[in-house]
Formats: sequence, C-alpha cells, structure tokens
Amino acid sequence: LDHIGLITNILCARPFLTSVLSCLCSPYRVKLWASAFGGEIKSISAKYSGSQLLQKVGSKYKEFERAVRVEEIDGLRLVKKLAENMEEMFHKKSEAMKRLVEAAEEAHLQHEDDPDLQYEYFNAVLINEVDEEGNSMELGGDFLLQPNDHFNNLSVNLSLSVVQVPTNMYNKDSAIVNGVYWSEALNKVFVDNFERDPSLIWQYFGSAKGFFRQYPGIKWRPDEHGVIAFDCRNRKWYIQAATSPKDVVILVDVSGSMKGLRLTIARQTVSSILDTLGDDDFFNVIAYNDEVHYVEPCLNGTLVQADVTNKDHFRMNLDKLLAKGIGMLDVGLTEAFEVLNDFNQTGRGSVCSQAIMLVTDGAVDTYDSVFAKYNWPDRKVCLPHESPVSPSLLIVSPGSTSVFNGSAV
Repeated sequence: LDHIGLITNILCARPFLTSVLSCLCSPYRVKLWASAFGGEIKSISAKYSGSQLLQKVGSKYKEFERAVRVEEIDGLRLVKKLAENMEEMFHKKSEAMKRLVEAAEEAHLQHEDDPDLQYEYFNAVLINEVDEEGNSMELGGDFLLQPNDHFNNLSVNLSLSVVQVPTNMYNKDSAIVNGVYWSEALNKVFVDNFERDPSLIWQYFGSAKGFFRQYPGIKWRPDEHGVIAFDCRNRKWYIQAATSPKDVVILVDVSGSMKGLRLTIARQTVSSILDTLGDDDFFNVIAYNDEVHYVEPCLNGTLVQADVTNKDHFRMNLDKLLAKGIGMLDVGLTEAFEVLNDFNQTGRGSVCSQAIMLVTDGAVDTYDSVFAKYNWPDRKVCLPHESPVSPSLLIVSPGSTSVFNGSAV
C-alpha cells in the first residue's frame, strides 16, 4: 500500500513538475543563458586575442597606407635562422660552463687542505650586518650592492660572488673554509663569463661540502623564523648533475619483525629515498613478506615517473602498510628484477641505470639463485655499495645501517 501511495503521489505531482520544468526551460530563460555565455566568451576573446588592437590599427590603416607594405616571409628560412640563434645561445652558455668547470678543477688540484686555515669570506647572510655595538659581523663586512635591471632590479655586486652555508653547518668549519678559499678562483671566471655573454643571469658553484658560491653577489635574508633552509645538495639541478637517470625499485620488508617503531622508521626511510629521485627517474615501491604487495596496486608490474605528484601519492599509501607474516626476501627480489627487466624492454624508462633499494631489519640468506638468474654475470641492476672487488648488498635497517657481505650482489 505504501508503494501504491507513493506512485499515486508522483502521478498527481506530474503536472506540477511539468510546469516547473517548463518555467525553468522557457525560451526566455534559455536566451538569457545564451546571452550570458556569449558575453563571457566575447570578453575573454577580446582580452586575449588582441582583436580590439587590430580594429584600431585597421581604422588608421588608410592614414599610413603609403608607408606600410606587405612583405612575404620565407617560413623555412625563418625557422632555420631561429634554430641558428638558439644554437649560438646554447653554445655560449655551454662554453661559460666549461670555463667554470676547468677553473674549478684546476683550483682544487692546486689546493692542499689546511685544517688550521683561517680565511675571511663574504657570507651571503652576514654581509652588511652589524652587531649591537655597530661593528661589522664576522664574515660580513661592507659589501657594495647596487640595483640592476638585468637581475629584476635586485641589488647585486657584479665584481664579487658571495657564499651561502646551510643553517645547520658551521660557517668556519675547516672543510668549508678550505673549499671557499680555493673556489675564490671562480670569481674571475664569473666576471669574464658575464662580460662575454651579458645575457647570462646567475652563475653558481655547489660544493659537496655544502657551501654554495653565487655570482653576482647578493644579500640573502632568512625567513620569518630566522632560518635559511636552502642546501644546494638537495636541489634538483645538483642531484641531476651528481647522478644519472635511473629506474629504481624500493623493496620494503613488512614481515612481523618490522612491527611498531621499525615500520615507522621504514616508512620515513622510503620517503627520504623518494626525495632523492628527480623527474628523470622512474620508480615503484613494493612491500613483501611471504608474498609481494604493491604500495599502489594500480601500478602493478611497472614503474612511474618520479615527479612530485607520484611521490606524494606513494607517501600517502605508505601509511597503509601493515607488518605481519614471514619475510621472504627472495620473493621480493624476484619481483623487483622482473619489473626492472620488463620495464627496460619497453624503452619508456630512464634507459640508463637500474637499482634496487632494500629496506629491512635483516637478511638470512645470500639468495645466490636469484642473482644468478637475473643479474649475473653482467650485473645490469645495481644495488647500493656494490663493487666488483667485494660485492655487498646494502640493507637499510630501521635503527641502524648494516651491510650484508657476500657474493650475492
């Protein structure tokens, strides 16, 4: 009866619904929609197409008709000329970089580290700073800065470079001071490069020790918390220069022994590994116990580009990992090798280095059979700390880092 009553109510309401729909879809209302939509499209097209400017030019064309002429342009020649200009531009930039590389190598070769070296340099944060008594800060001093249009009107020094040291490092550490001392030789090359090619903007040198030399010199200012978090070694350009593109499979042990704090540390370890990957790299994260579990099931058996979106997505999925069962590393290694081999054949990856990262609290075997099947004798897939003389498998262990020595790698 309830169903019959409901149907009756709907049937009775049908004329009312029809009238409402008729009102909503009346020709007048549709005309209003069309007018509003058309007006918006006209506004956008006028704003971005330049049609109004063309109309103004067209109205005044007759005034300048005698002075204006139409010239036919050879598109092919224009493209070739553009290509030549671009080639010349990239060549100049490449030559400038080569001069810096040669100067840095020569200066480093001629320098002998002195643990007691005392050397004052212009620290990018401390220049033009004074203490409570009005005296220049140590590693600061007067540093001439002038606004320059070429550098977006920033105040710069075209004669000298400055040095930035990460906040968590000591400005006068022996390794830093020695590096800053020999890299002073780059100042002349910076200036020379800019004189040869005024289109250059920033030139810089990032050291493995952590300091960052930048030309032209500029004042660095901390954030609202008084911190400068910049570390050149974490920048994309530094990582790409230091490492070649790679395909990486990260294996995470989720057996019962990884419960609690160990699994938490393992998640953080994987996240840190992802930070080191750039857009040129490809990766996947596979968890294993007595079987394999893809952290992202939709990406089963393949690798994805290590862009920010993909890495963040994997980080969120790491929280879903649960530790249980028995850890069978041979199962995980087999899957990792299969994925790398299959993906390499597609030609869609880095087409360069391949590696397996292992995050576990320990291994109980050498797994020779797995390596013999997939990685011997060519060793196409690298595992961290592998060497031809004494091969080893790096185990990133929560709480400690242990190296499992043997012939397995």
